[in-house]
Parts: sequence; C-alpha cells; structure tokens
Amino acid sequence: MAKSDPQAGPKGGAAPRPSYEEAREELIEVVRRLEAGGTTLEESLALWERGEQLATICQEWLEGARERLQKATEAPD
Repeated sequence: MAKSDPQAGPKGGAAPRPSYEEAREELIEVVRRLEAGGTTLEESLALWERGEQLATICQEWLEGARERLQKATEAPD
C-alpha cells in the first residue's frame, strides 16, 4: 500500500500541506481554543474537524520519518 506524500496538497487542490511543525503548532492552537470554550457549536465542530485533519497530517509525517529511518538502518542485502 503506497503512502501519500505528506507535502502534497489535498486531492484536486494545489495548496501544499503544512510541515510537521506547522501542523503541530496549529493543532496546539486548535486544542487550546476548544479547551477555552466560548465558541459556538458550529465553530467548535469546525475546529474539531480541522484538528482531525492536522492530527492526520502529523501522523503521516511521523510514519514517513519512521519508514525513512527504517530504510536507512536496514542492512544491504
């Protein structure tokens, strides 16, 4: 199963995905805003959805890094 390029934009879009650090920082801000409360239900749902997207982006970056490290440390056949 091929992994998608974490830097590629969303399907059909040209915007690049954020770096791991950018996604993590935005995710921290999303969580902070949700925990602080004071948002409408619609705003909270939008924040939650964005947080899910950002968590997925971070996970993809981490999986890609793990794969690269594994390949770099494998003994040649």
